[in-house]
Amino acid sequence: MTVMKSRNDAFGLLPVGLALLLFVWFLTFLPEVSDGKAIRYAMDWIPSLGITLSFLIDGLSLTFALLITGIGSLVFLYSNSYLSGHEHFVRFMLFLFSFMLSMLGVVLADNLIALFVFWELTTITSYLLIGFGHENETGRRSALQALLVTGAGALAMLAGFILLGMTFGSFELSEILLKSEELKVHSLYSVILILILAGTFTKSAQFPFHFWLPNAMAAPTPVSSFLHSATMVKAGIYLMARLHPAFSGTNLWLWTLTIFGVVTAVIASILALRQTDLKQALAYTTLMALGTLTLFLGQESGYAVTAFATFLIVHSLYKAALFLVVGCIDHAAGTRDANILGGLGRVMPFTAVAAGLAAMSMAGFPPFLGFIGKELKYAGALGVASEPIFVSGAVLIANSLMFAVAGVVAFRPFWMSERSNLPREPHEVSAPMLAGPIILAILGTFFGIYPDILQRALVAPTVASLLGNIEDSKDLKLWAGVNVPLLLSVMTVFLGLLFYWQHRRLRNILIVVIGRAPSFDRGWDRILDGLKGFAAWQTQILQSGSLYHYMFVTFATMLLSLSVAIFLKPMEITLPDHWVISWQGIALILLIIGGTLITTVTASRITAMASLGVVGIGVAMIFIGFSAPDVAITQLLVETLVVVLVAVALLRLPTLESEVGNRRPIDAVLAFGVGLTVTVILLSVLSQPLDLRLTEFFEITSWPEAYGRNIVNVILVDFRALDTFGEIAVVVVAALSSYALLRTTHPVSSDQGEQR
Repeated sequence: MTVMKSRNDAFGLLPVGLALLLFVWFLTFLPEVSDGKAIRYAMDWIPSLGITLSFLIDGLSLTFALLITGIGSLVFLYSNSYLSGHEHFVRFMLFLFSFMLSMLGVVLADNLIALFVFWELTTITSYLLIGFGHENETGRRSALQALLVTGAGALAMLAGFILLGMTFGSFELSEILLKSEELKVHSLYSVILILILAGTFTKSAQFPFHFWLPNAMAAPTPVSSFLHSATMVKAGIYLMARLHPAFSGTNLWLWTLTIFGVVTAVIASILALRQTDLKQALAYTTLMALGTLTLFLGQESGYAVTAFATFLIVHSLYKAALFLVVGCIDHAAGTRDANILGGLGRVMPFTAVAAGLAAMSMAGFPPFLGFIGKELKYAGALGVASEPIFVSGAVLIANSLMFAVAGVVAFRPFWMSERSNLPREPHEVSAPMLAGPIILAILGTFFGIYPDILQRALVAPTVASLLGNIEDSKDLKLWAGVNVPLLLSVMTVFLGLLFYWQHRRLRNILIVVIGRAPSFDRGWDRILDGLKGFAAWQTQILQSGSLYHYMFVTFATMLLSLSVAIFLKPMEITLPDHWVISWQGIALILLIIGGTLITTVTASRITAMASLGVVGIGVAMIFIGFSAPDVAITQLLVETLVVVLVAVALLRLPTLESEVGNRRPIDAVLAFGVGLTVTVILLSVLSQPLDLRLTEFFEITSWPEAYGRNIVNVILVDFRALDTFGEIAVVVVAALSSYALLRTTHPVSSDQGEQR
């Protein structure tokens, strides 16, 4: 155990060092980015599709990159002590570091396809992290829920990306954003926006997709601190901010983000006050912050966008710190229940100081950065042109409730009366666990006293990324004079103190009221149960175990699909000019028809196989007539082998009674329908001009690139090598399976074989 712990400690320092190096490297871009410049790197990725692997570093992406790597390094350091000695510690750190790299890819990618790839990597790694305690059913359920909700939204978002790229002929974000006016008047604007917002809303847990994020608190505390407060859940926020220049300025953008942001913020802040688990309370305040950020992204005013940029940093600093504090409490006292915690300030003084500083910033007290962020939020809300009173009122309620939750999380556990029924004797945690909360809390205080540093370095460049001009950024001031935002801040303090004073009574009321309301989480379970029930019903119908049934369903589905295609798009059918059939062709057609008729009416399976072979030989002769000897030889060999091998196999198979009775009339109708629709579609295709681009490509490249003059062979063994390999693998597996099946049966008499 000691050897494993020392190895874990040594390995745990590696991601800390790498994250710090990345943080320092990103700091080197500050001088250029602070001047309003953007740095772009690009390299060919899929040249044939015009897709490049490109990265953009501007104010918005650099702010996110610094938050990801800076908070990430502290979380990695924290995890070294929090999970010290855990048997899967190395796996955990690998998952967490992979997530950090994926998140960096999301915020730095300038190509929509690359962004989507990194986006899905964050989904997969977060699934692994949320379900890290996989022996716990709750952890598995929460991980699957997060995966399905965010994954479904991502598929819709991918469709929006493809439409966006096809509309403008480029998948580069920097190029698309230059055509913002053209996009806003495009006929596909609404469709593209709705599809992309489906991905951002699910990722950032906007109402009604909010239920997955609190459940994700089943993950270890470092995961909660990193993924679900500072990084992953802000991926959707980042994408909305990145696309703000292209999509903002329309009523659809304004009202969608405003309404969903307000609803998410208010509902989440109310639900936060109901919680007794400290992590759950912080999770719901994260939802409140995400709703607020979404709300401000719906606006175009300088105050609103400055409020967004400032609150983005404010929230990341205090929320990551408070999550780590809650982890310290849980680690030291063995519980996160606010009802039984108390008196920890005497035995955990450093943790209490970090909690107090972070909570003061969360509550919006001066001189903390949270106070400046709150003032800007009110200024931005009052600047909403459509409904300033509605938005300001919603922000006031949410801020007041968050004030109360800050007291519940950071004041009660440390300074209320001491409890004696804690699961373990509390103690101060180690220095690596204290480093993160203290540093983040101090940064929130420092930037509150010296906000101009933060404004020049990150806030103003971020605003410039959204509004196009660094001058649109509003000043960050600790004292902005006596004004309406200051009045609203004072009201926030009074309402927050009132909510905190009555929070137990309010919690009891909320438990009763919300307990009777519909639950999105329970609704999710019902949806999954319904999906499983539908899958079971469908499987029972489609996978009955009957080969006849499988074939009937397959061809019936094919007939239905082709018929719908013909009905929706009428086809022009014209016979080719050279539509002249010779007597040899007529003879081959009669041969094929005769073989088909014998196959369908005979009662002997051996006769049916032989007749079917005649059909194949007739088709091979047609290939010869059209100067395709290679294909004809292949067809002849296949038909011969099939007839011989199947005939041999039939001699070893027992006689089976029909499971479906006499359904040949129905089968005949189905066969005629499939044949007719396929014929109609083929004739329609032949009526269109023949596109020879692919043919010309193979003619030109078969010898220079594949060193082969037989184009068919070159296609099979070079251009479609993997496809051919897959087909060979399928044939080999089928052959082995057939051989194994035949070995388990007994040969039958020749008389029985004749009857077949």
